[in-house]
Amino acid sequence: MSEIKENLEKIRDRISTAARRAGRSADSVRLVAVSKKMPFEKVQEAMACGQMLFGESYLQEARQKIASIGAGPTWHFIGHVQSNKAKGAAELFDTIETVDRLKLARELDRNLAEAGRQMSILIQINIGREAQKSGVLPEGAEALLAKINELPNLQIKGLMTMPPFLPDPEAVRPYFRQLRLLAEKLEKSGLLGLHGKVELSMGMSGDFEVAIEEGATLVRVGTAIFGDRPY
Repeated sequence: MSEIKENLEKIRDRISTAARRAGRSADSVRLVAVSKKMPFEKVQEAMACGQMLFGESYLQEARQKIASIGAGPTWHFIGHVQSNKAKGAAELFDTIETVDRLKLARELDRNLAEAGRQMSILIQINIGREAQKSGVLPEGAEALLAKINELPNLQIKGLMTMPPFLPDPEAVRPYFRQLRLLAEKLEKSGLLGLHGKVELSMGMSGDFEVAIEEGATLVRVGTAIFGDRPY
């Protein structure tokens, strides 16, 4: 058994166990295999094991990788998107998880209109209020969602966050809970849930089980699948 296959099986088992603890079905959580900085051969190996959802953070790298692999996988962009790179992001990805400002949303919408397509997005929330991280602050989310909901080619599917890095997953739990509560508030306000169930993208290799217990529907796992990045 290859290392990637073994790692994927372990991650899937842990996802299922965490979902059951939370009284949820395993298929309520999707695994985003974070393949940034990984060669496309490793992505192909993961695909051979049934993994078909991948996350990338760098447009140029993703463009080359997607072209090499071809049709099949679903691609999420999970890095910061500069507004002047919106055209490339709109062309390449199925979902952008990191929309955090109206200027970017408008650029995406404009480029999608030119391409004649729509796109699913998540709104990135800076739940830890960290100056070095992207994301709209929680109190700004309502106004941002209201404006983006007016753009015809973007469908807000939910929220995403990157909480503060803490070695103890339990210390991160309050941030995941805050995101879930914010999503519930926005859904009650009629700003979320307009395009199906509300997605919560939160949790990475070190804390995804706690994130699932707090409501994550997407977990972003890279090193626990592929190993350390080569550069």
